[in-house]
Amino acid sequence: MKETVRVLIPEDKVDERIAQLGAQISQDYVGRQVHLIGILKGSIFFICELAKRITVPVTMDFMSVSSYGSGTKSSGVVKLIKDLDEPINGKEVVVVEDIIDSGRTLSYLLKNLSDRHPASIRLCTLLDKPERREVDVEVDYQGFRIPDEFVVGYGLDYDQRYRNLPYIGVLSLTEE
Repeated sequence: MKETVRVLIPEDKVDERIAQLGAQISQDYVGRQVHLIGILKGSIFFICELAKRITVPVTMDFMSVSSYGSGTKSSGVVKLIKDLDEPINGKEVVVVEDIIDSGRTLSYLLKNLSDRHPASIRLCTLLDKPERREVDVEVDYQGFRIPDEFVVGYGLDYDQRYRNLPYIGVLSLTEE
């Protein structure tokens, strides 16, 4: 199988949009502390850059939830792999995700987190594929709306590869 990646969103546009999201979150949480919950592994690049651009106090924790495995399509089975290290009761929570497509994983996760009684819970995603949505999920902070293509880079992977690309690219798999 031959793998090729074409640039969908260049690095400078990603950086610019993350700065805008950081400014919006900072404005929305003036006078309060925000608790970012990064969804591993894909959100790690995004959450680090986002946190640097938020001007209100920030704390962070991480969860790992999976519905992919090693393919390019969601399996539909949501697994909680790593839970939070600390309780979120009474905290202003922003869940930070790399991409939302079907919405199944985020719907499960938001329900799980809401049951833990945060003061508020909002969702921030770098990428959104609304045309793939199967479960309604309200996105509060959206980086980019993208077409239904398999993307890699900036934390997103294909079989654990390509996460370190500094841009968002579309992965094509072809027979050699």
